[in-house]
Amino acid sequence: STENDSACIFCQRHQPDLNHVMQENKTFYVRYDNFPATVGHVEVVPKRHVESFFELTPREVKDAYALILSTRERLTEEHDLDGFTIGVNEGRAAGRTVDHLHIHLIPRRFGDVEDPRGGIRQAVPNCDPDLWTRKPDDEPELRQLTHAHSGRR
Repeated sequence: STENDSACIFCQRHQPDLNHVMQENKTFYVRYDNFPATVGHVEVVPKRHVESFFELTPREVKDAYALILSTRERLTEEHDLDGFTIGVNEGRAAGRTVDHLHIHLIPRRFGDVEDPRGGIRQAVPNCDPDLWTRKPDDEPELRQLTHAHSGRR
């Protein structure tokens, strides 16, 4: 969709009580997350009301990437950071709660979680980094997961 939705929080980027905008370019803007996972957690949001990452035009993808890079640089200058988690909750099944695409850029620091192995994989069941060093034949759970994914390429 190219129309903005007046009920959508992300379509109201000029409302400072809803959106604290860090920076923007022609097709995207960066806002501080209203419920940050870490200090500096931002969202890269298209100005056009669009639900899915897969609906972006090639120009929008370039603009999003350019803004992610400049935001990373700015956040790195402002905070003592060791890494980033970048993520999109694509669809309700993936955890999206606002039906307007937003790309999370979450600053990470050593020690912010007890065991960061697996990173974003921890968002789904069956995330056990200790199992990754074992062969599928060693564990019934791994055999089941491996079998469930065989043939899905």
